[in-house]
Amino acid sequence: MCGASFSPRLFNGRLKSSMSGLSQLDFACRTRYNFFIALSYVYLYIFNHDLHQDLPMEKRPLRKEIKYAALYWFVRFLIFSANLLPRKLWLSFCGFLGRVAYRFSPKPAARMITHLTIAFGNEKSSEEIKQLSKRTFVMLGRNAGDILRSLSVKTLSDLEKFLETHGLENYEKAYAKGKGVMFLTSHLGAFDLQITNMALRGLKPNIIGTALSDPKLNELLVQYRNAHGAIAIERGRESVRLFKALKSGGSIAILIDQDTKVKSRFVNFFGKPASTPVGATVLALKSGCAVVPTYIFLDENLKQQMHILPEIPLVYTGDDEQDLIINTQNFTKVTEDIVRQHPEQWVWMHERWKTKPGEEIV
Repeated sequence: MCGASFSPRLFNGRLKSSMSGLSQLDFACRTRYNFFIALSYVYLYIFNHDLHQDLPMEKRPLRKEIKYAALYWFVRFLIFSANLLPRKLWLSFCGFLGRVAYRFSPKPAARMITHLTIAFGNEKSSEEIKQLSKRTFVMLGRNAGDILRSLSVKTLSDLEKFLETHGLENYEKAYAKGKGVMFLTSHLGAFDLQITNMALRGLKPNIIGTALSDPKLNELLVQYRNAHGAIAIERGRESVRLFKALKSGGSIAILIDQDTKVKSRFVNFFGKPASTPVGATVLALKSGCAVVPTYIFLDENLKQQMHILPEIPLVYTGDDEQDLIINTQNFTKVTEDIVRQHPEQWVWMHERWKTKPGEEIV
């Protein structure tokens, strides 16, 4: 991956020229839904349910070739347009496109309502859940709009015009232990803005994710991930460096809130068993690193709020399998609590409970 000279002071934007000491941030994204740029944040979830597992280019029918080409140029148009309007007006426009997507995407909308009913069926009426699903599409659009605008951000002060960071002291405390820090994050809000935030603070994050099957779209993703000194790395090619980063006192960040085809265990998510990746848990238990949850959401005043929470203590029982399940459940519970606070900004069209017991990869 890559090294970066930083300390808690650097992370807090108070770099001194006399600072010494090295650390890293490896931003590890373990999910097939890792293309969070432009309003394809909406379109890739809605119109292309699994972009990473699509047919190779030489085997694609003409219909899909046309769809990918249209999506690519739509994204490029949005990138060009992102800063032509004042931010408030731009986010309103992106929210409008989210409403349009809801109106003309009956299957994803129905899937979202089904999942919201699983999560909140005992707390909300059918009408409340329907309205929440509409609101979610709007927020997907708005958060995607901020991702687009962030492509033109050059300095931390530019970013801080619309993003606030809270809880830096929790990172500093975890970092001081010297065993590395794992940022545990999720697909909530404009989650990739966390990468931009960290990169502009001098961390040079490494982002590990699955390559998209379409070369042009994947190139856009890599260009975005590489902005401000971050480095995009394809999942599976550099995994050993995650351990090295932690052993050197560095940091990584991992998303575990989706049902993906990787080593998993069933733990409860909103009261229902959900197949959950355990790579983060294995890494944390073997390295002894500090596990620090992070998340970001768009508030009512259209301000992005990034939060760094206190460390989650690791549990060691002496039974490897129990350790795996208990800690994965603890991580997932924190994610659930965060999603409960901001349900309109999570990706409810994702089939979180798709895998059934016995189908998981062990």
